[in-house]
Amino acid sequence: MGVGGCLALPWRCLVVLCLRLLFLVPAGVPVRSGDATFPKAMDNVTVRQGESATLRCSVDNRVTRVAWLNRSSILYWCLDPRVVLLANTKTQYSIQIQDVDVYDEGPYTCSVQTDNHPKTSRVHLIVQVSPKITEISSDISINEGGNVSLTCIATGRPDPTITWRHISPKAVGFISEDEYLEITGITREQSGEYECSASNDVSAPVVQRVKVTVNYPPYISDAKSTGVPVGQKGILLCEASAVPSADFQWYKDDKRLAEGQKGLKVENKAFFSRLTFFNVSEQDYGNYTCVASNQLGNTNASMILYGERG
Repeated sequence: MGVGGCLALPWRCLVVLCLRLLFLVPAGVPVRSGDATFPKAMDNVTVRQGESATLRCSVDNRVTRVAWLNRSSILYWCLDPRVVLLANTKTQYSIQIQDVDVYDEGPYTCSVQTDNHPKTSRVHLIVQVSPKITEISSDISINEGGNVSLTCIATGRPDPTITWRHISPKAVGFISEDEYLEITGITREQSGEYECSASNDVSAPVVQRVKVTVNYPPYISDAKSTGVPVGQKGILLCEASAVPSADFQWYKDDKRLAEGQKGLKVENKAFFSRLTFFNVSEQDYGNYTCVASNQLGNTNASMILYGERG
């Protein structure tokens, strides 16, 4: 059948080609590497998943038939549109496998017929796959002193290397080179984001992050007494760190100050509370207590609003 026949009847051409290949290698002929009178096939071919792999086989004018085999079987891709014949000349017979996937990996044999004696040479196709994180721990909230276990599972060819890193100005380098990260007795300084990186040099590393929130009771870091002249504006400030954020309450002696009380304003934010006196009087002077609390506990600090000369 000529080229024109193949163009006119492509399916018929492919069927005939497959039938011819079936008779190319006699049963029982072992697949061997190279031959003293036949050039060796190319070296191992390494490609990334999704790329194209070119398999070349050198031939000469003694060759009457030639074909590529996969794992000692006649090419199963006779009807596979991914396989393209690149060269069929007196010196070379080469094919290209497009959009290569992992199942394409393995040995390929160039088999030729010369003077009624089959000869073979082999090449191994290696398919590399970029890393992919397939499983990672969800964000977690835990009380200070608890234990944390983070997991990061990734696939790729070759197997990717997994590393964990704490995204923090105080953190130095990697804290784990394993799929699992265990933190015993976690502290508030260890809260934040933890980055899992999977790399195998096939492509850029892939990274994902897990947020670890460490809960702890309030701690008042700043509460200072203030001197204010009568008739002036005065402010008492109470700063506290806590996770979750603290709720604040103010007391004068043993009496709780109510929101909207005449001449006063209480302003509560996530990490501080401000008590403002718009027009300080003699009755405003005295001892004040700031109480900061959340579900894990509470703490308090006392300060004095005292008079001074204007």
